[in-house]
Amino acid sequence: MILTEAVRLVEGEYFCGEDGADIEVCSACGADLMSDVMAFVKEKIVLLTGLVNPQVIRTAELLDIKGIIFVRGKRPTLDMIEMAKEAGVVLAGTRLPMFLACGRIYEGGLQAGGTRPI
Repeated sequence: MILTEAVRLVEGEYFCGEDGADIEVCSACGADLMSDVMAFVKEKIVLLTGLVNPQVIRTAELLDIKGIIFVRGKRPTLDMIEMAKEAGVVLAGTRLPMFLACGRIYEGGLQAGGTRPI
């Protein structure tokens, strides 16, 4: 699935990086705990989260996550948007709760993904 399709499926809006959102994602991770995200360790994932702080961008950068979708109407701060731009991370958001956003992406075809060694 292309990241733009995932954002469309959740009726999302972009905060930054829309022009670079034509990247392939093979899996999704829905979590508010960045330790859970780090344990997930998949390649080419889109992260769905309700956590809005700079640690989300740092975690994405560390794990090479190229797209983040904030759920429940959460919006990143201007500082986070600048961090994401510098890191090459696409930021989007949806008003949907985590459960529905993940469900729509799953139903849209993003159902499996490869793992990399921990």
